[in-house]
Amino acid sequence: MLATVIPLICLGLIAWIVGSILQSMRGKTSADMPAWPPYPLIDASEEERERRHLECRDRLSHAPFGARVARDLYRKLITCEPGTGLIHQFHRDYCGHGLIRTGDTITLREIQDGGHSVEEPIAQWDSEADFVTFFARQSDFSCSGWEPAEPVFFTDDRWARNNQRLTWEIIRKFVKG
Repeated sequence: MLATVIPLICLGLIAWIVGSILQSMRGKTSADMPAWPPYPLIDASEEERERRHLECRDRLSHAPFGARVARDLYRKLITCEPGTGLIHQFHRDYCGHGLIRTGDTITLREIQDGGHSVEEPIAQWDSEADFVTFFARQSDFSCSGWEPAEPVFFTDDRWARNNQRLTWEIIRKFVKG
């Protein structure tokens, strides 16, 4: 009798182990996955959207980038291959603003699909001195498009304001690396 029971217990144990291994290899089931999207959707009123838009604006830094940052940025850009430069977003459709080296000049351009647009540049700098003078006075706020006194970046378009624009942090990461 014991000769029959022990092999059956071992067979059951082996079947349980193999089943556990197969279950773990299979991964999570759809019941285990979070609902999509994994965050609550908000049906905000126009007033709420405007309030949030202004709240984001008010968090932007007004501190100028300064001459050192502007000079380091120019010197990094001028070493890039022509047609390349500071493109901080690489995804489909609109990717914000970027700085592109075109020969001996640096251009500010709209970025589309991770590459610069073929349209005319927003602005262009032919010398380090002009570039540094311009970017030294810029800030996250002015680059965001909110500052009417800065016509290169300013826009009345709510969607374009602070939408994937140049920031001190993006410039710092590019220069660093």
